[in-house]
Amino acid sequence: MSKLYFFTVILLLFFSFEIYSQKKTLQAKSTSENITIDGKMNERIWESAAIASDFIMFEPDNGKPISTDKKTEVKVLYDNDAIYISALLYDNEPDKIQREVTNRDVFGVSDHFSVYINGFNDGQQDFRFFVSAAGVQMDCLATEDYEDFTWDAIWDSEVTITEFGWAVEMKIPYAALRFSKADKQIWGLNFMREIKRDVQKYTWNRIDTKIGAIIPQAGILEGIESIQTPTRLFLIPYTSAYHQESDIGSDRTFKAGLDLKYGINDSFTLDAILVPDFGQTKFDNAILNLLPFEQRFEENRPFFTEGTDLFSKGSLFYSRRIGGAPSTEPTITEQEEITNYPSTVNLINAIKISGRTEKGLGIGFLNAVTEKTKATIMNTTNGQVRKEVIEPLTNYNMFVLDQRFNQNSSITFVNANTTRNGEFRDANVSALLFDLNTKANTYNLYGDFKYNTINTIQDYDGFKTEIGFEKTSGKYRYGFSGKYVSENYDVNDLGINFYSNYHNAYAHGSYRIVNPTKVFNTFRINEYINFEVDNTSKKLQTGAFGTEIKARTLDNDTVELLLEFSPFETFDFYEPREYGKYVFVPEKIITIFNFTSNDNNPFTIIVQPAFTKYNEKGRNSYGFYLGPKYRFNDKFSLAYAAEYTKMNNDRGWVDFDNSGVVFAERNREILQNDLIGKYSLNNKMTINLTARYYWSYSKNHDFFTLQNSGYLTPNTSYTLNKDRNFNSWNFDLSYSWWFAPGSEISILYRSYGLERASVVEKDLSKNIKNIFNSDLTNVFSISIRYFIDYNSVKNKF
Repeated sequence: MSKLYFFTVILLLFFSFEIYSQKKTLQAKSTSENITIDGKMNERIWESAAIASDFIMFEPDNGKPISTDKKTEVKVLYDNDAIYISALLYDNEPDKIQREVTNRDVFGVSDHFSVYINGFNDGQQDFRFFVSAAGVQMDCLATEDYEDFTWDAIWDSEVTITEFGWAVEMKIPYAALRFSKADKQIWGLNFMREIKRDVQKYTWNRIDTKIGAIIPQAGILEGIESIQTPTRLFLIPYTSAYHQESDIGSDRTFKAGLDLKYGINDSFTLDAILVPDFGQTKFDNAILNLLPFEQRFEENRPFFTEGTDLFSKGSLFYSRRIGGAPSTEPTITEQEEITNYPSTVNLINAIKISGRTEKGLGIGFLNAVTEKTKATIMNTTNGQVRKEVIEPLTNYNMFVLDQRFNQNSSITFVNANTTRNGEFRDANVSALLFDLNTKANTYNLYGDFKYNTINTIQDYDGFKTEIGFEKTSGKYRYGFSGKYVSENYDVNDLGINFYSNYHNAYAHGSYRIVNPTKVFNTFRINEYINFEVDNTSKKLQTGAFGTEIKARTLDNDTVELLLEFSPFETFDFYEPREYGKYVFVPEKIITIFNFTSNDNNPFTIIVQPAFTKYNEKGRNSYGFYLGPKYRFNDKFSLAYAAEYTKMNNDRGWVDFDNSGVVFAERNREILQNDLIGKYSLNNKMTINLTARYYWSYSKNHDFFTLQNSGYLTPNTSYTLNKDRNFNSWNFDLSYSWWFAPGSEISILYRSYGLERASVVEKDLSKNIKNIFNSDLTNVFSISIRYFIDYNSVKNKF
């Protein structure tokens, strides 16, 4: 290599780094005026504030300056209570500004303006605040891996549509942010503008999409000095009333309680719930689950979704364990039967403390206590009734230490502990994680080590470890990783994990365009290989090659394709439901295609066919998803989704008999219909409809006995009926009014029911009739939550 060539390469690398390193700086201006949030910016102080302008396109044509007819000007003021942001968003066609009215945290078909704030300027986590052209607020906590929109802050905003475009005015209290105690604050800052009709996003400080990390590419906010932040103490009392009717009669319930949020200091917050009430949370989508694993449900309870990013580190926290199903079943004799087995355990109370110091140390602590729960058992001979504890008084505890450094790297320690009263099972899991990135965010090295200890009748422990390396920048990217999971790895007391006792190797390589071409606005193709081997038998449990393609056309329609080829004989170590057993799985090909039309159009549609072919006579599955949506106007929309799956000659476990593990060859069908409607009276008041009908059956036609080799032989002696027919119905009609910041009145009518049978009914109309003739439960409820800011009360008195 010549000296001239070497010098040129070094110069180019240095120049590239310098370009990336350049950050815009904005000076915030102090104010003593009373700023009225009305979207008009009439206060004189706004005239002398510094302007952030010259926005750059983020996507699709990364790096292109914003046109003069779409120029954007942003200013920042501050006082001892909050920062104030004004934005003038010019548009040469203001009548084309999209402004669908949606629920809070739902983006919809609207133009948006947002501010990204990093109070520690450490390149690790943003507090993001969005407002649509319809005045709807959205907010989230964001890291490079995840945007948590379940986090809700209390802040003010107002929007006005003008002759030149639209204007935004925002007030973000310091209580909604986290920052250091320094006298002179230096924050990471960026603004983003989305022009929905053009499917374009612009940022104030350029974000280079060839670089994998977004947050470190923020600009700088200076000028905030000598602020005296107020006490962060918020009380949220609530009251709820329920009226329920079912086949066993009617019932009325009244509840009252209190949520508390207290800012221990500028970095840490205490959240607590007393007398919790989750009666109006979203319903769970029950299914006919024939898998060897439990069904995983989404978390819908606000306390366990808001601000829990620290607790998600290491994937050891599955919050549905807290207040979920009991951990044991009662022991009964042949003369006894269980007459009442509670499906959930009541939560007594819960607290969490979380935050981050100015030196980048994040600390999270969560504790929850659930009550003792008993099942009722009756002796069928003499009628005597007894109760047995199926879940004792239980304490759940999460503790997280997450140290960030060099703006984009971290080392994390996590501990999850479950302690049950008495002789019941206890568990403890600890994990050490690392996530290291080069300064320019071009390469990433990550890994973990997790260790669990289980104390039960027979104590055991296990571990899991993983290491991976990735190139995270440029058009061409790649990565590879390795994983080892021991036989007794078990995190299922406070986490959720289905697979253990294997080692894994994974590699991928991808290509993407970073600027539009003559065909695509965006395009990415990823190739991967994945192998998993059982530790004990050394048999292959996964062996796959895959191709993923995702592209957005110039018309802003999205097209996706997945092709996965498994050319090897593999074995399933979980379906037999017996330790040490495994069952043969033939070679297969999976194909999934997805088309999603441009959501700017009033009518949009999602079409997704899927097909899987096994190397076994007559064994295949196919499915089809159809999701049309029509937006009648900016306030009213209806969406329908139909999902159908057919499995021919599927094979799975059904029972145990004298010959051993019994499998069945079966035909299965699954049909799910969802209807979602929304009518927004304004940006604070909405009526929502969610209806779901689910039907599935499993019809067995041949039985087999599992051999020690993993293969199946015919079983002609098994005659029990293991067919399944399952219907589920859910209907929610709700009215929500955010009558004050953080305060809501919610009215809900809910109807739901389940119908299970061992006789398969293939007539859809009869299944629908059966579910509505079953014992439906109907609930009408009213809930009021009121947000009280200690400072507002103090000032009044």
